[in-house]
Amino acid sequence: MQRYQHIQLKNKGLSVRVVHGIHTLLNNCLEQAVAERLILVNPARGRKLPKMEKREMKVLPEEKIRPYLMEADKRGLLAPFYLELTTGLRRGELLALLWTDLDVEKRTISITKQVTRTKGELVVSQPKTHNSIRVLPVSQQAVELLVEEHKKHPGNPYMFPSPKTGGMFDPDSFRHTHEKILKAIGTEHIRFHDLRHTFATLSLKNGVDVKTLSSTLGHYSAGFTLSTYTHATPDMMREAADTMGDVIGKAI
Repeated sequence: MQRYQHIQLKNKGLSVRVVHGIHTLLNNCLEQAVAERLILVNPARGRKLPKMEKREMKVLPEEKIRPYLMEADKRGLLAPFYLELTTGLRRGELLALLWTDLDVEKRTISITKQVTRTKGELVVSQPKTHNSIRVLPVSQQAVELLVEEHKKHPGNPYMFPSPKTGGMFDPDSFRHTHEKILKAIGTEHIRFHDLRHTFATLSLKNGVDVKTLSSTLGHYSAGFTLSTYTHATPDMMREAADTMGDVIGKAI
């Protein structure tokens, strides 16, 4: 008689982040169903979710920002990396930008799409959430850099075309460039996504309010932004305490 041995399967459960994402999607759909009186109560509201796994967050040290941008400039890529550090765009959002997404007069860029690598091919799609579709004000210096960048390839629709192919910049190739820049300036390795964290952290430390930052980053709530960047808020709270101390102190 042939015996069959049960194979111990590995845990195939969904990650905490995916669970939160699915819940957000379902919750939004069910809230709309309540609003349209299709159902009386949203069964997803108030559900207990697993705690998010806290990843170690790194940022580009402030004293390394100038060398980082100078090295990017040497490679002819100052514009995209400058825009990243002043807007905190996701990599896919940054590389999917078209020249027509820039409004020079209003000094804004429209974020309506993202590029990802799927099964070996570059795929452009809408951002995953409604909050990720947004119009961002950008600095005058950013506009000038983008205009100068476009002059290098005036007939190309992409804001940051690949130096090799002239087509859309491959996200993996762009990440490798980021890693080469870090190595060239002799700083600790950080992910490209950590440039987004760098932008957010510096914004909070320099007085940008959480609601504004949340909208800029395309987060679904200011609460999520605040919980993500709790490490950056103690200085803000201290400054707020000192400010209120000065205000009330004048009344004594």
